[in-house]
Amino acid sequence: MSLHEIAQQLAGYDPEALHLDQAREFIARLLPAGPGGELETLPLQQLLGRVLAEDLVCPFDVPPQDNSAMDGYALRGSELAEGRETRLRMAGTSLAGSKAADAVPPGSCQRIMTGAAMPAGLDTVVPQEMVRVEDGHVHIAPGLIRPGANRRRAGEDLARGQVALAAGRLLRPPDVGLLASLGQVQARVFPRLKVALLSTGNELAAPGQLLQPGQIYDSNRYTLIALLQRLGCVEPIDLGLVPDRPEALRAAIRAGAEQAQVLISSGGVSVGEADHTKQVLAELGDMTFWKLAMRPGRPAAVGRLPRPDGSQALLFGLPGNPVAVMVTFYALVREALLRLAGAQVEPLPLLRATSLQALRKKPGRTEYQRGIVSRSADGGWQVRTTGEQGSGILSSMSRANGLILLAHEQGDVAAGELLDVLPFEALM
Repeated sequence: MSLHEIAQQLAGYDPEALHLDQAREFIARLLPAGPGGELETLPLQQLLGRVLAEDLVCPFDVPPQDNSAMDGYALRGSELAEGRETRLRMAGTSLAGSKAADAVPPGSCQRIMTGAAMPAGLDTVVPQEMVRVEDGHVHIAPGLIRPGANRRRAGEDLARGQVALAAGRLLRPPDVGLLASLGQVQARVFPRLKVALLSTGNELAAPGQLLQPGQIYDSNRYTLIALLQRLGCVEPIDLGLVPDRPEALRAAIRAGAEQAQVLISSGGVSVGEADHTKQVLAELGDMTFWKLAMRPGRPAAVGRLPRPDGSQALLFGLPGNPVAVMVTFYALVREALLRLAGAQVEPLPLLRATSLQALRKKPGRTEYQRGIVSRSADGGWQVRTTGEQGSGILSSMSRANGLILLAHEQGDVAAGELLDVLPFEALM
C-alpha cells in the first residue's frame, strides 16, 4: 500500500496541518508485523536494554516453599489462645538456607529467621520483639497475632509454569535480576534495530573543525545518536555530515537504506529550504511531507526507501532546529523504533504539576515546553518553564528535567493550574 493510499484511510488527513495523533497512526500503519533478523542468545551481563524474544516461563515456584517473612517464632495458628496469654515450648531453630525442619510437637514453637522454610505443620510467625521468652518458653500476649501472619506462601511471587517475563519486554535492571533469580544464565533477544543517521546543510561544520563565517556546529546527529543509545535495543550507524549536493545526498541515503532498517535525517524538509534533501528523498522513495500541528517541530517527512534485499527502510526527516529535532523524536520516532525492535511499548508516565506561571498557548496544536519540575512546600509537584522557548535554544533542553505537555485543543494556562509533565527520566 502506498503512502497516498494510507493517507486516504485517515479521516480528516491534512498534511498541511496534521494532528499529532494522526501522524502517529500514519506511522503505525507503516510498521511491519514484527522485527526481522536472527535472534541472539546473550548472557545476563549483556541483556540490559535488549528486547526479550521468547516468554520466560517460571521453572519452579517462587518462593519454592512456605517461609518466614521476618525473624521471630513459628507456631501453629490454631494453638493461639483466645483472651489469654499463649505459652509455647521452644523446640529448636530454623535458619535461612537450611532444609525445612521436621514436624514440631504440639504445644511447641520454633525460633525462625527471615527467609527460612516453615517447619512442617507451622503456619504463623510472631515477630521476636513482640514476645517474652522465659525458661525455654515463649509467651505471646492475647490478640497480638492472627493465624497465618508473616508467612510467605510457596509460589506467591511466581507459580511454576507462569510467564515471568513476556516476549517483547524491554529488559530493565530488575528484569535481569529476575532472570538470575530463576537460575537463567542467558536469554534469547531480538537483534538490535539498525538506525542510520545523517546531517546535511552548508551551514554545518563537524565538531573540531574551524568554523567558517555563517557556520554552526552540527549537534543534531550527536544528540540523536545519544538518544538511540539510551534506548538500548537500537544500534546507531553514523553516516556523517553529508555535503549539500544531490549526488552526495543520493549516495548517503542509499548507503543508509542498505545498512539499516531506519534512516533519520535532520533539516532540509521545510518549505523554502535551500538544500536538496527534500528533492532527493522524493526521488529515491515513497515520501510524504508534513506540516505538523505541533510546536516545536512543525516540518517533518516520513517515507519508505527500497533496500537491496527487497524490503523497505523507514525514513524520518526531522526538523533542523536542535530542540525541534529532539521533541519530534520523542513525539513520533521513539515509539516506532521500539516497536520495530520488537518491544511491547507502554505509555510514558505523566506527572501532574502545578504551573508556577501563566503560559500562552494557541488551541489547534500540541505544544511541548521545556520545564523544570520541583517539589512544592506541601510536597506536591510544581513546574516552571526554562524561559525562552525558541526551538534553537538547545541549552534549554539541558536545563530542563521534563517537557510540559499542552494538549492540541488546550488554550492559555493560568498560574496555579495543573499541567501534564513528561519527566525526562521516563525518556532519557
